[in-house]
Amino acid sequence: MISLVQGAALALALLAAGCKMGPHYARPDAPAAPAFKELAGWKPSTPRDGFDRGAWWSVYDDTRLDSLERQVVVSNQNVLAAEAAYRQAKALVREARASLFPTLSVAPGVTRGNASGMSGSGGGTRTQYTAEGTASWDLDVWGRIRRQVESQAAAAEVSAADLANAQLSAQGSLATDYFELRSADSLARLLRDTLVAYDHALRITQNQYDAGTVSRADVLAAQVPVQSAQALLVAAGVARAQYEHAIAVLTGHPPSDLTIPEAPLATAVPVVPAGVPSALLERRPDIAAAERTMKAENALIGVAIAAYYPDITLTAVFGFAGDPLANVFNAANRVWSLGAAASETLFQGGYQTAAVAAARAGYDNAVATYRQTVLSAFQQVEDDLSGLRILQRQAEAEDALVSAARRAVDVMLNEYQAGTVAYTSVITEQEQLLSAQQAALTVRQNRLVDSVALIQALGGGWDAKELPLGK
Repeated sequence: MISLVQGAALALALLAAGCKMGPHYARPDAPAAPAFKELAGWKPSTPRDGFDRGAWWSVYDDTRLDSLERQVVVSNQNVLAAEAAYRQAKALVREARASLFPTLSVAPGVTRGNASGMSGSGGGTRTQYTAEGTASWDLDVWGRIRRQVESQAAAAEVSAADLANAQLSAQGSLATDYFELRSADSLARLLRDTLVAYDHALRITQNQYDAGTVSRADVLAAQVPVQSAQALLVAAGVARAQYEHAIAVLTGHPPSDLTIPEAPLATAVPVVPAGVPSALLERRPDIAAAERTMKAENALIGVAIAAYYPDITLTAVFGFAGDPLANVFNAANRVWSLGAAASETLFQGGYQTAAVAAARAGYDNAVATYRQTVLSAFQQVEDDLSGLRILQRQAEAEDALVSAARRAVDVMLNEYQAGTVAYTSVITEQEQLLSAQQAALTVRQNRLVDSVALIQALGGGWDAKELPLGK
């Protein structure tokens, strides 16, 4: 007779000799370049090599932004949903690993029946007590279960990368909305200052009219830019409110719970080092998710191939049966059995061949998606680098234009007071100045937003080493 110990030893020997069907995973090559093209001939004006890459927004040195960003991880509902999905993925790994171990169960029972109709039974009613334990073990000889565990573990890593990507996306959106809000603040301040200048010009015109040196038409003309600036100021307030509402939702609060005091848009635009393109493969969570998806799909090929081979299962039963209850656990009432079974499907009409082909196609799809994700990442970085480089030159040009336009307004207003030009010339220069100031502010806003996009495109402070490796 084979004992339970011998049966377990036999099972362990089969597992040790077993193998895993399907290809072993190796990360495919991805398109890459030795350096970013848009960095050629351009050095970021304020490189920050030593900043805390965890709190990547610290490069902006803004305490209000820092406070808001730290609420994203704990309060943003999209991030919390991704975190729950990650916990679910980890539980599925444990569920898959459980299939590698025997299943043990116990089944106590009692039956009572009349055996009077049975020959030699002696008649009467009898009670039968049983207490049985059963064990079954699906031997993973061909690695089907282990490949399933491998796939689930890779899926958990995908979920972890998705969580990091959700956090980075929410943090990037918040920083973008924050700088848009600060741009609205600066625009409102610019318009209020402009209204002061326009009111000054209007008083000059009114005085000229009172003195009889100009017509009423000049006073009416001077009132137009005042009213136009007031309308722009109202519109800036509407935009600011919308950005504030968006920031509240990103931090997990209803809009009514958040009020952000007015402050000007930052003037400094920090730019982090871009590094080398190959580093993106380890620094972008979306690339890591795509890469781990390939591993999960690769393992499913092994699952499909293992289905070609017999499924081997060991079973064991040990227990007691008898009457009365006090004597059930006597050695004479012991019952046991050991068994082994193998099952093999002989015909499925090509089902398994199709399943293997589908698994291989799923892997090929994941490879193409991975490579496209890498290409898109390179494009985003190149776009943001070129944007920062070009916007830096545009900012210099816009600042020069603002200075020239401001001087032109002063000259034209003096000439108007001297009576050498019409007031329409003053209005024209005022409009050009305000337009130049708005353009300069927009460029500064775009540079800050583009710097956020660059940090996000570079993966923020994330690194692939943070993946939990399917645990």
